[in-house]
Amino acid sequence: MNKILNLSRRDLLKTGVLAGGGLLLGVYVPELAAADAKASFAPNAFVRIGSDEIVTVIFNHTEMGQGPFTTVPMLLAEELEADWKNVRFEAAPVAAVYNHSVYGMQMTGGSSSTWSEWDRIRKAGAAARIMLIEAAAKTWKVDAAACHAELGQVIHKASGKKLSFGKLAEAAAKLDPPQDAPLKDPKNFKDLPLKDPKDFKIVGKATKRLDTPQKVNGSAVFGIDVAVPDMLVAVIARPPVFGGKVKSFKADKAKAVPGVKDVVEIDRGIAVVADGFWAAKQGREKLEIEWDEGPLATLDSRKQTDEYATLAVKPGASATKTGDAAEALKDAAKKLTAVYELPYLAHAPMEPINCTADVRDDRCEIWTGTQFQTVDRDAAAKATGLKPEQIDLHTTLAGGGFGRRAVADSHFVVEAIQGSQAVKKPVKVIWTREDDTRGGYYRPRAAHFLAAGLDEEGKLVAWQQRVVCQSIVAGTPFESIGIKDGIDDTAVEGARDLPYSVPNVQVDWHQAPVGVPMLWWRSVGHSHTAFAVESFLDELAHATKQDPFEFRRGMLADHPRHLKVLELAAEKGDWGKPLREGRGRGIAVHESFGSFVAHVVEVSISKEGKIKVHRLIGAVDCGPAVNPNLIAAQVEGGAVFGLTAALYDEITFEKGRVKQRNFHDYPMLRIHEMPVVETHIVPSTEKMGGIGEPGVPTIAPALANAIFAVTGKRIRKLPIRTEDLKNG
Repeated sequence: MNKILNLSRRDLLKTGVLAGGGLLLGVYVPELAAADAKASFAPNAFVRIGSDEIVTVIFNHTEMGQGPFTTVPMLLAEELEADWKNVRFEAAPVAAVYNHSVYGMQMTGGSSSTWSEWDRIRKAGAAARIMLIEAAAKTWKVDAAACHAELGQVIHKASGKKLSFGKLAEAAAKLDPPQDAPLKDPKNFKDLPLKDPKDFKIVGKATKRLDTPQKVNGSAVFGIDVAVPDMLVAVIARPPVFGGKVKSFKADKAKAVPGVKDVVEIDRGIAVVADGFWAAKQGREKLEIEWDEGPLATLDSRKQTDEYATLAVKPGASATKTGDAAEALKDAAKKLTAVYELPYLAHAPMEPINCTADVRDDRCEIWTGTQFQTVDRDAAAKATGLKPEQIDLHTTLAGGGFGRRAVADSHFVVEAIQGSQAVKKPVKVIWTREDDTRGGYYRPRAAHFLAAGLDEEGKLVAWQQRVVCQSIVAGTPFESIGIKDGIDDTAVEGARDLPYSVPNVQVDWHQAPVGVPMLWWRSVGHSHTAFAVESFLDELAHATKQDPFEFRRGMLADHPRHLKVLELAAEKGDWGKPLREGRGRGIAVHESFGSFVAHVVEVSISKEGKIKVHRLIGAVDCGPAVNPNLIAAQVEGGAVFGLTAALYDEITFEKGRVKQRNFHDYPMLRIHEMPVVETHIVPSTEKMGGIGEPGVPTIAPALANAIFAVTGKRIRKLPIRTEDLKNG
């Protein structure tokens, strides 16, 4: 059994400074500042420099595979002038100083981990650099302006003297921070001198990930790897229908399974607690439970189709309105309508949901790969009756998240807490793949009802779109901030901000009946709005006998970043050049999370209706590129994610139950199905955007448009059905 070493904040300060003899520009904890003033100096919460030359970046977001454990240290190392080979990372504790610079809480989401730290982390590095230079200047009794930092050393050019950061760390810790450097809040940084991007040595370079060695050699600790002394494992029987409750249960047979220690009822079901996962799972299968299935027991996906269509008959809440789309449609020379339907989708991260909790009388420790540190810490305080400062939440690596680990009700954390409270020992709750597929939280099902008008010259003069889907935040603590003027922005993002020059636009939203639990799914609302918008644009282009690329291009004069990625994808994707017989190309462009992506997809279809994706060419403008390798990896990972959803996946309901169970009926794209993928990055000095999600939205529409180019058949419903593409 691996023992997880957990240092208190006081211990961290003491070991980091006293034992290491270094400069701690690390966790600022006000209640410890006075007691440890002589032992440490903490002007900000993001960097620790030891006498062993190791520079540790204390990182306040979650590493789920997207790469911020590398990109954010690159930002700090650049301004610090650190030697990259000495840079390490460490997950931050939960504290207000680590709150997201935009969202006001400690969290990971919205493709924001790198861009949200662009200024803050660079300034933290600059503050540390200034202090190290000042320490060296005092040591040499020279003017600090005559010294500079380079590759982990401070150098006095005139004399050639050098001192490493490690040797300067203790002296630097005794200095006052530079003017405008924060003592408590990193937002107080103002005028610290930062590098001109043209002088960057680390940022912008293709750099190997810092976390890869740990993941390769097996030393990386994911939530599911956590093991603490006396820990038990729990598997939970949850209601088969959302909103259901336990009426009664018998646990005799479950308790008879070797290894089962206890069976306890918690808020979300019946927890079987055992000395290992397999015993707990076997015990759960022996439970005899009578359920009250609740009001969703009759939920049926086939009926939802008609329900959504009925809602769309009337106008919904207005998300955006320019001109008079209804009147312009009446006067249009040509009018087209279409309905696009997309299913509920599961997140299906490779690491199943899990959490370990150890609840004591005076403290609670939690280990999990959460995306919502502040929310989960506060939920733990409420569940235990302890104060927030008595909760130690340790953020582990997460084997994928895609939004699944960002839950407002902190259910998987509370489950582990209640299990630990019941048995008075540490408990790790593990969800099986079936648990998460059938009882998890989903991307909303969505239907888009579109109408467009074209004039005699084939110009788009009217656009009307009605979106029907559940709200992600309705009924959650985020409802008051997530729904404004009757609109959940995540339901219409990517539709309400249409980039094309259309004089008359109307976008409405109807909130579908709630009940099925919703969550942000990779690219959130853009995952369905881009499919509807970019597919319909293709229909309009063909209806007017215009090239789909040129049709879009002609309406993007006011959106140069859209235009640039569209043109680059078309160029690299050989748009307009001859194709092999039986192949077709499709194109799509979309903005999400501050980044701009276009894709060209090349496909062929067999007589049996089997789709073969041959090439997938992407172009991205995400502003300054911190690490081109990771940008390409995320855009290409998004392509796999988008292809998987478009080709295979859906969550459907019958008699209130999810029909899908595991990867056999909710499949992932296989290696042999992977096309040739290219990602081309537009050099950009524009504001930085996110990159974890923007690679997803354009995949499905570009694929559907390519299929039309080959077959003449329109794809208006996902996932794509083989039987719909068969010859004949």
